[in-house]
Amino acid sequence: MGKFKFIETGIQGLTIVEPTVFGDHRGYFMETYNYNEFAEAGLDMVFVQDNQSKSKKGVLRGLHYQKNNPQGKLVRVVRGEVFDVAVDLRVGSQTYGKWYGVLLSEENKRQFYVPEGFAHGFLVMTDTAEFVYKCTRFYDPSDEGGLMWNDPDVGVEWPIEEGMEILLSEKDQKNTALKDLQSPFTMPGNK
Repeated sequence: MGKFKFIETGIQGLTIVEPTVFGDHRGYFMETYNYNEFAEAGLDMVFVQDNQSKSKKGVLRGLHYQKNNPQGKLVRVVRGEVFDVAVDLRVGSQTYGKWYGVLLSEENKRQFYVPEGFAHGFLVMTDTAEFVYKCTRFYDPSDEGGLMWNDPDVGVEWPIEEGMEILLSEKDQKNTALKDLQSPFTMPGNK
């Protein structure tokens, strides 16, 4: 039996990963990544950088991407809960401009693989959340791009609770609308 369950989202390449958790009265153990099992599931990427962030409730980070050195990201939450979103920006994709969201938490231990060519972001749903992710390319601050978190043409249904204040960085307040975006990404096979 494999240590992971790979769940397709309906958007090519975008995958929910459920690890097998071995637990008893002492606690639990799980693998969060195994190259061989991921490759067997068609996720044959190599990670070069790990990141971790801590944010408070209402923080919305995103929707981010790198233009010339796009990053694939395997994301998960080790404390708290976030609503994690990816938007397909691959020109030629049948799902261009479509989004998918998944709740990631320390309880459900789900992971989300967001391939290159997607904008990515998350909303913190608990008092605080610690978010960790593996990247396929190094972060380059001069290569950043951003898609508006509330673009009506994308229509992400963020689970904003009554009275929740959305906290955006100054940078994320200036992100581009999909209709004004000149996506640097193409669907593999569509050059």
